[in-house]
Amino acid sequence: MACNSLRGYIFWANSRSIMNVLFCHPNFPAQFRGPAGLLGKDPANNVVFVTKTPRPDWEIPGVSKSVYTFKDEPKTELGPVSGHYDVCTRHGQAVLRHCRTLQDQGFRPDVMVAHSGWGQSMYLRDAFPGVPLVSYFEWYYHDRSPDVLFTNSHPPLGKRVLLRSKSTPILHDLASCSVGISPTAWQKYQFPSEFQHKIVQLHDGVDTEYMAPLPEGRPLPPALQLPVTGFSDGDELLTYVARGLEPYRGFPVFYAALPAVLKARPGCRVLIVGSDRVCYGAPPRDGRNYRQIMQEKVKVDPERVRFTGSLSYGAYRAVLQASSVHAYLTWPFVLSWSMLEAMSCGCLLVGSNTPPVRELIRHGENGLLTDMRSPEKVAQSLIHALERNSELEHLRTAARKTILDNYDSTRCLAANQRLLQCAAAGDFEPGNPARLSNLASFRI
Repeated sequence: MACNSLRGYIFWANSRSIMNVLFCHPNFPAQFRGPAGLLGKDPANNVVFVTKTPRPDWEIPGVSKSVYTFKDEPKTELGPVSGHYDVCTRHGQAVLRHCRTLQDQGFRPDVMVAHSGWGQSMYLRDAFPGVPLVSYFEWYYHDRSPDVLFTNSHPPLGKRVLLRSKSTPILHDLASCSVGISPTAWQKYQFPSEFQHKIVQLHDGVDTEYMAPLPEGRPLPPALQLPVTGFSDGDELLTYVARGLEPYRGFPVFYAALPAVLKARPGCRVLIVGSDRVCYGAPPRDGRNYRQIMQEKVKVDPERVRFTGSLSYGAYRAVLQASSVHAYLTWPFVLSWSMLEAMSCGCLLVGSNTPPVRELIRHGENGLLTDMRSPEKVAQSLIHALERNSELEHLRTAARKTILDNYDSTRCLAANQRLLQCAAAGDFEPGNPARLSNLASFRI
């Protein structure tokens, strides 16, 4: 039964007593926390999350974690290109074996949802023939992608071949999936044009009730302390957040801008949230991390510039809520959830003038844009935002409204669930004559 209209969706959803859904991601719960959690709230649904890293400290009510075994035993005779493909295919085979066990236990999904990139979803269509597959697409790798060109470097032949090969499992999924999801329009258009018609731009969404400004305004109430000592509620606070302190997320240029900012704003303190690791790109060749490198190059008062490391979700939110100005810098790459959550918290955001940021930030309307290639220009933008903080209050309001209007999780998850229901009904299968019009109905 097709559900390409809202009426069809409601009829189809109400006509079923149970929906069997398989989520697949090496890390639990990652991007599927919201969609899996929403489906898990209905006791009639049977939601299974196949994962390699189950995170025992994190449970989702109504969602069963099902752990597949993967042994990382690379063959020493393989080069980096063959070695990468070997790892991907072994991920796929491990999931295939695990799904056959689920099948022996009587589980057959109505729809499968998998993140594409590690290879674990390459053989899902073989594990459950005829079951629709929804693939989550974040990035397409090749030697001319915007993140590669951003550094004005032309990779050597070996690097170009490796970059192209990283997209091999993604190409498998682009060909085999019923429909794809990409969180932003800019990310969607990085994929080959011949596959873009299969991809729907649909963000995971932000919990705007939780990620919200404090009712009292920016200062933290006495009961809620910042995650480091030596800071008071009245401090002018510049904040920076990234999973890893790395060039892709602009950490070196941000840190290089700090001496000028601290000199111009004597009352300013800086909180840097993130781990000493590289999530994207290559680590330094000498074994150091980027924080060590930048601290040797750039001298700042350690009492005014604090590193927090990784934080709990609540402490991270407290940092955003206390922020006077928040810096978000990124190469042309996957857009971070943290930028949207900062906007939802009503942060005055200074973002990099790069395509993923420009999709949400309009300079002078809901935030400020700066040239992240230049520490001097980043410093000027941050100083301007700190100096004119009260005059720019309207940018905070507009930033939150952008998220409320377009990226609120309630709206995004409702659209996501409708897409999964329609996928399960076969709306996006190649044999459906209305397939393209069904896909077009989800262009939100």
